[in-house]
This record gives sequence, structure tokens and C-alpha cells, in this order.
Amino acid sequence: MLKDLVEVIAKSLVDNPDQVKVSEIHGEQSVIIELKVAPEDMGKVIGKQGRIARAIRTVVRAAASKENKRVIVEILQ
Repeated sequence: MLKDLVEVIAKSLVDNPDQVKVSEIHGEQSVIIELKVAPEDMGKVIGKQGRIARAIRTVVRAAASKENKRVIVEILQ
């Protein structure tokens, strides 16, 4: 569910939605969500001073709190 949420948000932000890749890594107490986008779309996902990236992390953290999980969203190149 969290993976799908990140994917929908990222695809709506970028120019190349077909190059958005989201993977989920489950740990003991946390979930790591890795977001990969095209190099030219990195600025759109991160935003000025990281505001969009922070907003994505906040939304995902709020969704994860319902499931009592700790989530880390990493934006990779």
C-alpha cells in the first residue's frame, strides 16, 4: 500500500512517469521505500530546498502510522 502511494505521487510529479521505479525493503521494525526517477526529474521530486521530498515523506509517514510501521523514503538516482 505504501509503495503504491509513493508511486502515484511520484508519477504525478514527473515528466517521465514510465521511468518511475519504487521498491520496498522490509526490515524488522521499519520499511524502506526506494524511489528512482529519471535524472532530469530529480528536481521535480525533491523540490526547492527539499520541500516536495519532505512532503512525500510526511504523507507516507502518516499513512504508515495507521499500520504502526516506521517508514523511510529514500530518493535515489
